[in-house]
Parts: sequence; C-alpha cells; structure tokens
Amino acid sequence: MDKKKVMWTLVSIGLAVLSVIAVFSQAGSLSIGDLQKAFREADAGWLIASALSSLGFIVFEGEALLSILRNLGYKRKHREGFLYAAGDVYFSAMTPSASGGQPASAYFMMKNNIPGSVVTATLLLNLVMYTAGILTVGAFCIIVAPDAFLHFHLISRILIIAGYLVLTLLAVVFVLLLVRQSMLEKICIRLYQTLHKLHLMRHPEKRIARLERYMEEYADCVAQMGGNKKIFLQCYLWNLAQRVSQITVSVFMYLATGGAAKNAFALWVTQALVSIGSNCVPIPGGMGVADYLMIDGFRTRMSHVAATQLELLSRSMAFYVSVLVSGLTVLIGYFVYKKRPKKEQ
Repeated sequence: MDKKKVMWTLVSIGLAVLSVIAVFSQAGSLSIGDLQKAFREADAGWLIASALSSLGFIVFEGEALLSILRNLGYKRKHREGFLYAAGDVYFSAMTPSASGGQPASAYFMMKNNIPGSVVTATLLLNLVMYTAGILTVGAFCIIVAPDAFLHFHLISRILIIAGYLVLTLLAVVFVLLLVRQSMLEKICIRLYQTLHKLHLMRHPEKRIARLERYMEEYADCVAQMGGNKKIFLQCYLWNLAQRVSQITVSVFMYLATGGAAKNAFALWVTQALVSIGSNCVPIPGGMGVADYLMIDGFRTRMSHVAATQLELLSRSMAFYVSVLVSGLTVLIGYFVYKKRPKKEQ
C-alpha cells in the first residue's frame, strides 16, 4: 500500500470516528448501551438477512465483473470475482473517488493473468452499469413514491438532486471513455507528459509507444463487447442487484429491531434517495453526508432517537462491516497472490 492510500485510509478512519461522534452528539438520550441492547434483542432472522444483504454488495459486483470476463473468454471462479470486487469496495470507501477502488481490482485481475486491455474495458463497462443501476433505482423511486423526496428537508433535497446530477455526469464520462478510445489515450499521454515534467517519470516516449499497442488491443476488446449485447444486460442486472442489496440492508435492520412491515417499502425508497445524495460530494464513503441524509429521511417515519439508532445500526452493517470484510479479503488475497508462483496465478 503506497503512502497516498495510507493517508486516505487514516483520513477515512478519522471521518468515520467524527461521523459517529457527531451523530451521537445529536442523539439525545441514545447511548452505546442502547445500541448494544437493540442489537442483542433484534430478531435473528432479519438480522441475518441484513448481514447477507450487506455481503451481497460485494458478491453482486464480483458477479458483474465475472459476467463481462466470461463473455470475453476469461472464465474465473466466484471467489476470484469476490476478490476483485472486495478490492474495489475497500479502496473506494477509503478514497474520495467512486472509482478509487479500480486500481485494486485491476491489480488482482492482472495477477490472475487477464490482459491489461481487457481489464480496462471490463472495469469501465462495470462503472457505466454501476452508475446506470443507481440512476435506475433513483428514477424508480421518484416515479412510484415522489412524496418520499419531499419528506426530506430542503438541504437534503438539494444534496439528492446534486447527487443525481453528479451520477449522470459520471455515466456520460464513463461511456465516452469506453467508446472513444482516442479520448482515453489522450488522457494517458497527458498524464505521462505531466509526470515527466515533474521528474517522476523517465523516457515517457517508451511508455507512449507501449500505450499505442495497448490501445489497439483495448479497441478490439470494446468491439468484441459491442458484438455481444448479452454482456451489457448481464452486467447491468448484476449491478442493479448490487444497488438493491445495499439499500435493503436498512429495511432488514428496521424489521429486525421491531419495525412495522407496512413501512418497509417507504423506508426502502428513503434509503435509495440517501444512496444517491451521498454521491454529491467527494468524501470517502460519503461519510457525514450519508449519516445526515439517513437521519433526516428516517425521522419522518419514527422518533428522532429511533431514527438515529436505526441509522447507526444500518450504517454499521451496510458500510463499516462490508468495508471490514473487503479489507480482510484484500489483505488475504494480496499475500496469496504474492506467494503464488506466476504460472499458477
């Protein structure tokens, strides 16, 4: 792990601690003891469903990546897909960029003997479908439950709108990078030239020459994708399942702690809008913003203390637990691939 990743990891931990402290400071009489009691007394069945739903966020992304690779002729095992996804989930949560985990995924995929051109095309397509998935969920919520959006305070509504616009812009950028290879090539060349000027890279012309060959392979890979529409549908559906799985964590946690089933769908829509709004600012994991939006959205369905309790329990399961699982998976995967002979990778 380089110094930059270490720095962002420390920043993320700091933000997480500050977020939890800030939430508790506004929680009134709620204490850590109350949270422990709520967790102990929670319905085991719904609690397990919440945990599995959180795990699904990693599993479904892994399956999305595997679906692309298999259609391109690179069959890999489910556990390898889980590792690719874990790298993305962990480092995305530790950096201010939604695509911050892509290099980690690329590392494990290339260690698994997948060519760099295929890796690049695969990760870009998955980013497109990942963004399309959450935009679909947002559109669905606005169509079937427009009142849910109006239940948020004005600041929250602004954040949600901003998040949707940011996601739409990102989708357009990712599509352009995927289909216009010249744009991606120019960005890479400019990066090499900048690093050379900063004396961080020697002989950029050699890398640029290799890049030209690489881009030819990349173009062939994208053309192969375009000739197989099944790739797009499968990847989209897996990413949609990933978004639904993550959003549903809060609903299962709500039911586990004695919430009424009749409010489950309204809560799901609220959590979906929170997921969109948390993308409006480049903060690791949307920490702080997501916490604020969740409490603001939940307060219309329950008391402020109950909303805060649900936010802390749901956020812990949906975000912190999945990041912990991803981090441990990445750590194990790194040492396994480091020790394994190249011919076995």
